[in-house]
Amino acid sequence: MIEFVQAVGDLALFATSMLRWLCRGLPRRSVVVECMYEVGVRSIPVVLITGMFIGMVLAVQGYQQFHLMRMETRMGAVINMALVAELGPVLAATMLAGRVGSAMAAQLGTMRVTEQIDALRALGANPIQYLVVPRFLSCFLLIPLLTVMADAIGVAGGWVFSTQVLGVDATYYWHYSTEYVAAWDVFAGILKSMFFGAAIALIACHRGFNCGSGAEGVGQAATSSFVLSFVVILVLDFFLGMFLNEIYWTLWPGPSSFV
Repeated sequence: MIEFVQAVGDLALFATSMLRWLCRGLPRRSVVVECMYEVGVRSIPVVLITGMFIGMVLAVQGYQQFHLMRMETRMGAVINMALVAELGPVLAATMLAGRVGSAMAAQLGTMRVTEQIDALRALGANPIQYLVVPRFLSCFLLIPLLTVMADAIGVAGGWVFSTQVLGVDATYYWHYSTEYVAAWDVFAGILKSMFFGAAIALIACHRGFNCGSGAEGVGQAATSSFVLSFVVILVLDFFLGMFLNEIYWTLWPGPSSFV
């Protein structure tokens, strides 16, 4: 328990230091652009593939139950609601935690082991500002955009499979989708993804900066980065879901879908 409290406190101090340097000014444009390319552009294929197949899997798994209840035309509402409010943000963040977060932790861990971080301090540069802030900005700003792409391709995949393969009427499919999926659900999913991106960047960079010695330490840093990021994503999803639902019920009292 003491070790857990120490780890949380150390991560909080690390995040505070990062935010302090972020408020002092943005890093060089070339550094930020390079990080954004790595986080955003190179993650597009895996995010699109994940989103497309999640939409089709939801259609496959949901059709039998809806068919037994003679409610196939309402599949669009359930598939699209699950995508934009829950599965899209969570799975996109999970893919990014595995592809980007682990790479960040391994890269910074290697720099730690080879004393490159100490060399930056010796040259008068702050490692937090030079290494952490660009990665944090890239994850925080680009993961929401990747989530939107995953949502869009997932909605398209679920629609194509439901209407062209399963024979669901396209008119009713979209009718119930527009009736039950509101702009708030899309906003809630994008807002969640921003918190997920910030958590992935902070955990990955913190693990890299506190990497153990040798190749084993680098591997452990990359592994623990993904595991902790995934757990934090699920925890944040739970609490943010409850918080956003309470806001929705406060602003618009009445029947509402779960976020």
